[in-house]
Amino acid sequence: MTSQADIDRDTSPVMTRDPRASLPGDLPRGADIPDDLDPLADGVLMRHQADWIADPADIKICAKGRRTGITFAESFDATLIAAAKRSAGGQNYFYIGDTKDKGREFIGYISHFAKIVAKDLGEIEEFLFEDQAEDGTTRQIAAYRVRFASGFRVEALSSRPENIRGLQGVVCIDEAAFHRDVRSVLDAVTALLIWGGKIRIISSHNGMLNPFNEMIREAESGKLPASVHTVTFHDAVVNGLFRRVYLMKSKTWSPEVDEQEETKIRAAYGARRAAMRQELDAVPADAAGAALTRVQIEAAMEPSTVIRLHFDDDFKHLPAEYRKAYVTGLFRREVEPALRLLKPGDRHVFGFDFARSGDASVNWIMAVEQTTTRRSPLVVELRNCPFDQQREMLFMMVPMLPRFSGGKLDATGNGAYLAEVTAQKFGAHLIEEIKLSEEWYRTHAPRYVDAVAERSCRLAQDEDIVQDHQGLQYVGRIIKIPDDHRTKGSDGLDRHGDAAIAGMIAYAASEDMRIETKIETPSTMAEADGQQAPAGMYRDTRRALWG
Repeated sequence: MTSQADIDRDTSPVMTRDPRASLPGDLPRGADIPDDLDPLADGVLMRHQADWIADPADIKICAKGRRTGITFAESFDATLIAAAKRSAGGQNYFYIGDTKDKGREFIGYISHFAKIVAKDLGEIEEFLFEDQAEDGTTRQIAAYRVRFASGFRVEALSSRPENIRGLQGVVCIDEAAFHRDVRSVLDAVTALLIWGGKIRIISSHNGMLNPFNEMIREAESGKLPASVHTVTFHDAVVNGLFRRVYLMKSKTWSPEVDEQEETKIRAAYGARRAAMRQELDAVPADAAGAALTRVQIEAAMEPSTVIRLHFDDDFKHLPAEYRKAYVTGLFRREVEPALRLLKPGDRHVFGFDFARSGDASVNWIMAVEQTTTRRSPLVVELRNCPFDQQREMLFMMVPMLPRFSGGKLDATGNGAYLAEVTAQKFGAHLIEEIKLSEEWYRTHAPRYVDAVAERSCRLAQDEDIVQDHQGLQYVGRIIKIPDDHRTKGSDGLDRHGDAAIAGMIAYAASEDMRIETKIETPSTMAEADGQQAPAGMYRDTRRALWG
């Protein structure tokens, strides 16, 4: 039985070959790069390639569009790793592609970089890698190797070995979504981290239910300690892909070329739009539909207090002192009793999704128990509420939150005003102003969805809140409320997933809890208590109370 130590001592048959002429068939692409191509020269690496190499994470994952150059960049990084001395972080590097040609391409890049960057011979050796399965049987895998003066080597294997645990160093799994069982591969190579190894997982997508995509979701939700990169074909075009292609072909490039070439590539897919988005835009082909089922949402719900306050159109035209007096009295009658029911031993945060007209502003109060379970004891919705009164209502609520540990407010568009004055009032150390961008959703939505599905985050029990959460959809690879999504609430008014977004913001606040702070209740509350608003200024609270 051949051990890994035997392989390290090179007991396997080795044949030294010329990297260009002697290998079976021509090396695809890896040997076609210019002889003098130096990746250290300015402008050779595209921005996304440089970002990938610069990421120091022990485990990093890249969901990529085709021909975006990530494997090329990884081969350069592999050369630097194997060429370095042990004291400088050098170690062995193992590349596992999904096809034999991928391994040959990769080792061709290594050979080139070894000569240009490491000033090493960079000769490719073809050998047989002896692999042992768990049942003790062995097989020989065709492999290619480049040795470095450092004593380390890069090996490219033609197929996935059973005994990945026997490898030690950096392992790259390319086109992971097309491997037979990428999940077992990840489980096997995780042991490498113990001795300072690293793991790189690179692939285009192969469906939303593929283990590769599930792995990305786990990383984005914080379950897997890995960094995630998404590089689309368009990203590569913007970063200079065709400029480099034209340079290598000695053709004249102009800015118009990028759009023409990208359009031509996309048109080649014809009606196969799902395939195009998967292969070029890094969007799983079947990434559609709800992020949460109704069964999952209802299972996470428990009795809570939901208060809905609807203001008349004429309310905003009343004098400021009347509006303030009425809202203060309304707060004391409707909201304060619910706040006094909050458990004093739990830490509390809030998430605020802002709206002025049309949609509802939602303040989602979240309690974090000692067990770290998140609960949603109170949700307050304000519809058609003037800016000043939203501020006054929020400023009265925050001081009454037991063990207050921070809040986040949607500062997108008109919400910027309320977010800013709230941070000024209670301090930027407690309040965060956030922009609901695609990057924000990419980071926080998967974590919230998983927490709800696992019931570690409990929701307020309410039919409108169910429908809001059903609105969370996969829009490309991002979980969000689609722009055209609309439902009718229990009051007959339109909703745009308002409570789901507020819940997501509150959950993000609970993951970023600040030092708990006691905020004094303003004396103006007592002074305004009991003042009556003029008749006819307020038509209907349209409120619903549970719990």
